[in-house]
Amino acid sequence: LEGRQQVMNKAKMNALLIRVKQGDNDAFAQLYNQTKKGIYAFLYTYYNNVWDTENAMQSTYLRVKQYAHTYTENTDARAWLFQIAKNFALNELKKQKRETVVDESTLVSVGGKTETPTGEVFEALNKALDETEKQIVILHVLWGYKHREIAVELQMPLGTVLSKYNVSVKKLREYLIKGDNANV
Repeated sequence: LEGRQQVMNKAKMNALLIRVKQGDNDAFAQLYNQTKKGIYAFLYTYYNNVWDTENAMQSTYLRVKQYAHTYTENTDARAWLFQIAKNFALNELKKQKRETVVDESTLVSVGGKTETPTGEVFEALNKALDETEKQIVILHVLWGYKHREIAVELQMPLGTVLSKYNVSVKKLREYLIKGDNANV
């Protein structure tokens, strides 16, 4: 995928989270700036629209600051961030489901083609891939997770993750070559 984000190494993320835990606002700003694209992409897989994703991102980082004291030093900081984002998204979506009567016309407009700041590749991710495939690609490409780490994170066999990743890359390539008319 184009414009691959430089992945922050685990030691640096751990060090930043330790400083955030101690109340260091500069460390929080650095953590945010260096992880926001990955968290945004991860959350987008749950919401599939810019507005809800941006709101969820803000809430995720507020929770990061609020719950930094619960971070266990020298553990996987990326996984900790993802877990906060995932928990927030799942809780919000569950709450929305309980509170809202779903209108099919709303689903079409939300799921329809929208311009997002992430461009054509991100649109391809959302149109060509299912939720699991999107998560695997985002974890591997944007966050630099190894396939075995993704397997552990998503609780899947390594072979399944590798297979889904390879299928996803082919689907994305086909979608980007053929555009909206691709049969994916």
